[in-house]
Amino acid sequence: MPRAHDAIAAYEAAIERIDDGQSKERLAEFMADHQKHTENLGEHLSGMGEEVPTKGDVKGMLTKGKVVMADLMGDKAILQAMKTNEDDTNSAYEQAMNHNDSPAELQTVLRSNLEDERRHREWMEQRISEL
Repeated sequence: MPRAHDAIAAYEAAIERIDDGQSKERLAEFMADHQKHTENLGEHLSGMGEEVPTKGDVKGMLTKGKVVMADLMGDKAILQAMKTNEDDTNSAYEQAMNHNDSPAELQTVLRSNLEDERRHREWMEQRISEL
């Protein structure tokens, strides 16, 4: 779950730095999805008696750092950095989906979140090719 908080920080950094209005708008939508994901996953963790993370971890510095460094090269580089972050998030959800011992409700949430993440990555791939 720290990864979700890391993603939000990266989105904030990207939105702050990107000039392209269309990309800025979509990134804001995707950040809202990530905020929703932290909430719906947090509810399940809490219900399972687990501690719910409230912030990112060391990986978050790298996740956000990629975006900050990409800013030196422009919007396309920022989106490329964000796409690599989405690749990581997609992989994490795919791995989580492989845990068949998870409650059915959690599997449903994971599946829905993964669909969002795939949509994010697909849009980024398309937008990168357009810039």
